[in-house]
Amino acid sequence: MLASRAIEILTRHQDSIAQLKNLESSSPDFTKWQRDTEIAIQRIFGENSRHFKDFSKISYSLSIFSTSTPDYEFHNAYLHGLDKAHAIIASLLDEISEYDLDTGDETSAPDVLLLIERICLRFHGVARQLRARHADRPTIEIEDEYDVQDLLHALLRLHFDDIRPEEWTPSYAGGSSRVDFLLKREKIVIEVKKTRQSMSTPDLGAQILVDIARYQHHPDCSMLVCFVYDPEGRVGNPVGLESDLESHPGSLKIRAIVGPKGQ
Repeated sequence: MLASRAIEILTRHQDSIAQLKNLESSSPDFTKWQRDTEIAIQRIFGENSRHFKDFSKISYSLSIFSTSTPDYEFHNAYLHGLDKAHAIIASLLDEISEYDLDTGDETSAPDVLLLIERICLRFHGVARQLRARHADRPTIEIEDEYDVQDLLHALLRLHFDDIRPEEWTPSYAGGSSRVDFLLKREKIVIEVKKTRQSMSTPDLGAQILVDIARYQHHPDCSMLVCFVYDPEGRVGNPVGLESDLESHPGSLKIRAIVGPKGQ
């Protein structure tokens, strides 16, 4: 497997840990994350590798307890397991970066996707840092989707030369839509959403599904990246929303990113 692809996959699982800490060990989301992460490590390093064995041995519950054991002890054990999982994944990422897993002649497209993903996941940290200007000088405040677009555009400029904002998509179902950013050379469209009090998570998902249907007809789009900026944490289950959107049937590849998660 290409090293960049392995890093992309493991980073996604690592970033999900922050949100999982707000749940319980009995949560279906945790069960899915644990299984998906084990499969990812198995596919990357092999079933008999030390990497897979180290991760699969992590315990998220107490080994010794009684009927008088308080509930918080069980939750602390769960959190300790997640912290250990985070540390092991961090070690795996360091190992991949240090020793490199590249073995084929695959294209550099996964590198591009990983770069976009990192920009989106670190977007909130950049927005926060911009507020702390010297002598309280004026700065950009991220209040709506236009503000998100402006800052994201600036960040993308660090890495991409040909960025085409608000390209019109072809007519679909009697209407037309404008994409936020088209990376024409990479054939990637980046769609930006920002959560707000007046928009529920189902409404947000429905909007994106309509956009996905429209982008299916865009001649220069082979992948759609949906970045949902959620600074107030209005999306109760960001991992679930990402999974639902990415499992949408069709020829268009979807990458959904909700950020920040639990920050």
